[in-house]
Amino acid sequence: MSSTYDCDVVVVGAGPGGSMAAKFAAEGGSKTIMIEKKAEIGAPLRCAEGVSKKWLAELGIKSDPSWIRADMAGAIIRSPSGITLQLDESKAGTEVGYVLERHIFDKRLAEEAVSAGSKIMMRTGCNGVIRDKDGKLIGIKAKSMGEDIEIYAKCVIAADGYESQVGRWAGIDTTLKMSDFDTCLQYRMTNIKFESNFCEFIIGSAAPGGYIWIFPKSNNTANVGIGIMASKCKMRADPKYHLDKFIANDPRFKNGQILEIVGGMVSTIPGLDSAIGDNIMLVGDAARIIDPITGGGIAHACRSGKYAGIVAADCLKKGDFSKKSLQAYEKMWRDRMEDKLYRNWMAKERFATLDDTTLDELITLIKNSDIKEVNVLNLLKTIKDKFPRVVEGFENLI
Repeated sequence: MSSTYDCDVVVVGAGPGGSMAAKFAAEGGSKTIMIEKKAEIGAPLRCAEGVSKKWLAELGIKSDPSWIRADMAGAIIRSPSGITLQLDESKAGTEVGYVLERHIFDKRLAEEAVSAGSKIMMRTGCNGVIRDKDGKLIGIKAKSMGEDIEIYAKCVIAADGYESQVGRWAGIDTTLKMSDFDTCLQYRMTNIKFESNFCEFIIGSAAPGGYIWIFPKSNNTANVGIGIMASKCKMRADPKYHLDKFIANDPRFKNGQILEIVGGMVSTIPGLDSAIGDNIMLVGDAARIIDPITGGGIAHACRSGKYAGIVAADCLKKGDFSKKSLQAYEKMWRDRMEDKLYRNWMAKERFATLDDTTLDELITLIKNSDIKEVNVLNLLKTIKDKFPRVVEGFENLI
C-alpha cells in the first residue's frame, strides 16, 4: 500500500526553476510539495555556472557572496585563428556577470521556497503520473527513499530538466531532433593560466556547432568545457576528443590537472510549441526554455518558474487548472522571452553553417565596429549588411 499525500501544487525537481515555482505558488496560498530525486540540491553539478547580473533584481534574487565564486569584469571571444575580442562589462552587457557556486545558489532558492511555505521531499523521484477514470491528470507517482508513494495535486509543475519525463508522461511532446541539442563535457581544472576576470568563449571548428568556454573559479582554477551540436558529432565521445585536443594545444593548460568531470545534454530550441496541458505546466529546461545560442538556462528557469508559481496560485483561487486557464503562463513567458529565444535560435542555426575563415572575418568586423553594448541582437545588427545570409529569414527580429 503506497503512502499518499495531498496538495494543491506538486513541483517535480528542486533546481532553480522548481524552487522558484514552489516559492511563488506557496506565497500565493497554494499548499505546495516539491520533490527532488537527488540526495543533495544543486549536486552533482551539470552546469558551466555562468550567469548575467541584470535578471537577478528582476526576480527578487539578492546577490549573495556565499554563492558568487567570481565577479567577471568582461568577456573574451576568441576566433578560430586566435583573433580576440575583449569586452569589459560596460560593453558586454547581459552576456557577462557572475560565476556561481551552483550547489549553494540552488540550495538558497530552495530555502526561500521553504520559507514561503513549500514542503520539500528529498530522494524522491517521479516515476509516473496519476489520472482519474476520465483521464484527468490528478497527481504523480514517485519512489521516496525506496518507498512507493502517490502525491495527489490539482496542478503538476514539471521542473525535471532536460530529460523531462513528466511532460512526456502527461502527453506533451518534448521530442528533439539531433540538431536541437548539444552534447557537453566540462572539466574543472586547476593549475592553469587564463584571464581570471574574464569569461572566455572559443568558437569555430574546435567545437563544431557550439563553443568552448573557460569560466574562472579562482586565479588558477576554472570550468573548462565544450558544447557540440549533436548532429555534427561523427564518433563516440566527440566532446572529449575536441576538448582534450584544445587543452593539449593550448600552453596555458600544460600543467593543468582535472578536479571534476561533468557531462550532459542541453537543448537549443526556443521553447516547446506548448509548455502546458490540463493541470500541468513545464518550466525551464523541461520546457526547452533556454538560450539556444549560449545554452544558458538558469535565468530562464527562474523566470519561467516564477511565472508558473504565480499562475498556479491564481488558478487555485479560480478553481480552474484547465489548459485554457493555464494559458496565462504561456503568455507570460512568451511575452518576456520568446522573441529573443527565437532570434537566438535562428542565429545559432546560421552560425553553425559558417566556416572558420568566415568566423574570423566576423570577429574582425565586430572588433572594428563601434558597438556600445555587445549582445546577440547588436552583433546581428552589425553583421547584417556584410553577412546577410546569417540573418536571412528573421530580419524582422533585428
